[in-house]
Amino acid sequence: MATTVAANADQSLAYAKKHQLEQGFFKKGIAIALMSGIFYGLYSSLVVAAQTQGVWVDWAAALPAGGFLLAFILPTIASAINDAISGIWALAVTAKQGKLVDFIATLGSKPGRIMIASAIIGGPIGSASYIIALSMAGTIVTPIAALCPAIGSIISSILYKQKMGPNVILGILVCMFGSCLIGFTGLTGDMGSGVLPGICLALVSALSWGIEGCVAGYGTSMIDCQIGITIRQVTSGIVNLLCILPILSLVSGGGIAETYAFVAEAVTDAPSVIFFVLSGLFAYLSFQNWYRGNSMCGTALGMACNGTYAFFVPLFTWIIVGLVMGFDGYALPTVAWLAALIMVAGVTVIAVNPFALFKKENAA
Repeated sequence: MATTVAANADQSLAYAKKHQLEQGFFKKGIAIALMSGIFYGLYSSLVVAAQTQGVWVDWAAALPAGGFLLAFILPTIASAINDAISGIWALAVTAKQGKLVDFIATLGSKPGRIMIASAIIGGPIGSASYIIALSMAGTIVTPIAALCPAIGSIISSILYKQKMGPNVILGILVCMFGSCLIGFTGLTGDMGSGVLPGICLALVSALSWGIEGCVAGYGTSMIDCQIGITIRQVTSGIVNLLCILPILSLVSGGGIAETYAFVAEAVTDAPSVIFFVLSGLFAYLSFQNWYRGNSMCGTALGMACNGTYAFFVPLFTWIIVGLVMGFDGYALPTVAWLAALIMVAGVTVIAVNPFALFKKENAA
């Protein structure tokens, strides 16, 4: 009898320790996913800063304000340069860790192919759709693109049977509300003539990012996270430069040679390249933490935490481009600070689970 009691006590202790380890792993995943949102804000603000320097200023002054080249081609060039440099950062870290051989070997494996497909969907397709949507419809696309956490959560619940408790659902909704609150602050004035196509492209962007977040979390659970993010960044950079830009050039009716002349001029422009080098570093860190966070705490929570970028993008743009560099028009409205507090509350609801605490109080 005593032996049975001791065995049960040991088993209970083992379960308690297992639960403690799982909770620690889960909370670490939340912290990592939140860092991805912060790094996303830094990388985005530095891409904006890069386009206020050197040849970018000359292009903005010389090209027609409503032209396809200025509205679509140049932002895509900026995105492509950032992703390509980000891929170089990822390759450098992979080489330093002695994983280049594993990286090459993984490319031909099933998990590697999954990561490549995920990178194409979320990188070039998602980002290009968002850039074009923003140019066509204005800031109305921001809250629409912010639907990606909900889409990712739905897909993960279908594919991976990831259960979402009431606190997770409530927290995601609260985070999305905060994100939409920031986006809707710009819904004043003329939104342009391409609102409907822009909204459709924003939905494509949200779907692309939702799929990427879901698939990438699954992919990084099967392969080394560093190799996974290297595949993502290298793929995104190559496809942006060699596929998306030529397609946009053909759509615009301009020459592909002209587009790559702009690329060559941009990558040799020292004042702006400095910012792209830094933005590429933070882009690498952002997506690395996003993928890793999703694999640790689940797609739903990982994407909700990453969704705080909706606040960190305007915050760091205001600090870097507005305060430090002295450009006007980047100050944060009061509603943005309110939205930030709302998003913090949403993440807290997910992480702490007030419903469980309420049950414990009632049980006591």
